[in-house]
Amino acid sequence: MEATTEPGPEPGVCIPWEEKLKELPPIQGDAELAERVWRDVDFLAHMCIWHCLLSF
Repeated sequence: MEATTEPGPEPGVCIPWEEKLKELPPIQGDAELAERVWRDVDFLAHMCIWHCLLSF
């Protein structure tokens, strides 16, 4: 039996931008700005989760 593993998100990412973009309506403004803000917020969520796991 071969174990097949599905590749997960990159390290430091909870929900990749490509997945989140599918959930959003078409972006009317600066798409690069929206992506940068999403990646920053997602990274902070990832750090918060790790902080809670390692601190308590």
